Amino acid sequence: MRDKTRQNERFLRNIFEKGPFERHGFVCTPPQLGCTDHPDYDYTLSDKPVENWIPLFVENYRQQQQYLDELGDDNVPCARVTTGTHIYAAAFGCPVHTYSDTNAAAQPLVWTAQDADRLEQPSIWNSPTLYRTFEMAHAVQVELGKDVWLGPPDIQTGFDTAALVWNKEEFLRAMTDPDEKEAVKRLAAKCAALLKTFLTEYRKEFPLCSTCHCPAVWCPPELGPWVSNDECGVMSTRMFEEFCMPELVDLARTFGGLGMHCCADAEHQFNAFKQIPNLYAFNRVAARHGYGTILEPLGGFQGPVHVLGWVSSDETELLIRTAPADTRFIFNLLGETLDSSKQWLDRMRSIST
Repeated sequence: MRDKTRQNERFLRNIFEKGPFERHGFVCTPPQLGCTDHPDYDYTLSDKPVENWIPLFVENYRQQQQYLDELGDDNVPCARVTTGTHIYAAAFGCPVHTYSDTNAAAQPLVWTAQDADRLEQPSIWNSPTLYRTFEMAHAVQVELGKDVWLGPPDIQTGFDTAALVWNKEEFLRAMTDPDEKEAVKRLAAKCAALLKTFLTEYRKEFPLCSTCHCPAVWCPPELGPWVSNDECGVMSTRMFEEFCMPELVDLARTFGGLGMHCCADAEHQFNAFKQIPNLYAFNRVAARHGYGTILEPLGGFQGPVHVLGWVSSDETELLIRTAPADTRFIFNLLGETLDSSKQWLDRMRSIST
């Protein structure tokens, strides 16, 4: 493994583990192809050999290495076996809709509490959308070597998967119905159990796999999984603590911590997030209220490391300047050319101390 990669591993690990502050992190990710850019679309939905997708993932990895060599940024290149959000819902039998220009999406399978209770607990090894992620990761290792870092597939919380499996309108209504809310919890528990089993087996099979699936920043695998928690934006804090928090706490306790991605308007939940044991990293997508709303409830040394993508240079500078003391940031510039990435990196490092 290259010396610069090892140096960046040490640097990023120090940020995540809240070691002595050196500076904030800045990662440049080149334009990357998604699995749906392949002529055969998403490998989790195909019965063709996963090796057909290897050139796509290898090229993505090669471009990351080129950017690191030419820019000297803080990236640790990862061969990312990316997927859409559908992979867990499809394991329950949900139909999957495909598009010509974006990721596939799971369609609801149930509309009533009775439908939800009839669903059986799926097995990873009987679910192509899940077991093919193992096959793909093994194929990438054969091509690039077992010492290359992998990137994870999409990781949705069990609750977020349940909201795909159950028609969303009926799902949200059932959460407020005293006679049906327990069915919501039972379905979410089945989805959470599937995710927990998947994470356990994936981490066992691929110890050199970054936990962060969004954005494209390497994260030490020992720190715990990184989950998408997006449905939290549509409910009150009381409902979040009742329906979502038990799973998040259990994941954090099981794996020693939790990273989180959230693209919802969820400012009203930020203080509740503090109840999650060792919430070590947070990716906030701007949504309607921008990025600055993370600073008061989740800034400072006790807050998570903020791993942010899609942030303008001016807003990055504002966040660094106005954050509470000892707030740690890693900023990810995605999809820019080498020239524009160099300009961004030079500016960012000049304001990060």
